[in-house]
Amino acid sequence: MSLADILDPLQQPLVTVLDTPVSWTEVLGFGSGALCVWLVARQHLANWPIGIANNLFFILLFTQSGLYADAGLQIVFITLAVYGWWTWTHGGGPGSSALPVRSTTRTEWAWLCAAGVAGTLALTVLLDRATDSTVPFWDALTTALSLAATYGQCRKLVESWWLWIAADVVYIPLYAYKELYLTSLLYVGFLTLCLVGLRNWKLDLTVRQRELAEVAR
Repeated sequence: MSLADILDPLQQPLVTVLDTPVSWTEVLGFGSGALCVWLVARQHLANWPIGIANNLFFILLFTQSGLYADAGLQIVFITLAVYGWWTWTHGGGPGSSALPVRSTTRTEWAWLCAAGVAGTLALTVLLDRATDSTVPFWDALTTALSLAATYGQCRKLVESWWLWIAADVVYIPLYAYKELYLTSLLYVGFLTLCLVGLRNWKLDLTVRQRELAEVAR
């Protein structure tokens, strides 16, 4: 049995939404993606393996839809997931194995912004010249935002949720334009979960800051 024989059933239509067939890949991506973001919002370690499964489903989905930067992004996400998984369990420093939520420093913001602008420009040119992508800039922009947000998530930077929110605001109409209606709906749910995650992480950061202030007295 070849790999194509294994993957073919996942690419078959399961349901039809707005006269558009929705494959098993998109449905499984929907479910695993929603579960992953919910777990991140709760700072649950299981978000990392669930997220890796979600990335694999989306590699298939985005390749079929011509969103090549987003497909390639999933491979980077898998690498970052391994890094984030390790960091969340070993990055707390002396006296603590768990990584605490913290704010993004000015230096980190500067590096993230510079990398985001450079990455967006480079990917736009690459996608425009080397692929048949119909949305090179938007594909590149969401890729850059998602990478920056994922790095922030790995380091438990509370502002990483704002980057995810910005990416989702672009993803929702982008996927609808590509007729990935279920995925577009998924990102509406992601946007809601991001707002919940932002609130939860900000509350956690506030509690930690109060505890540190009490210790310092």
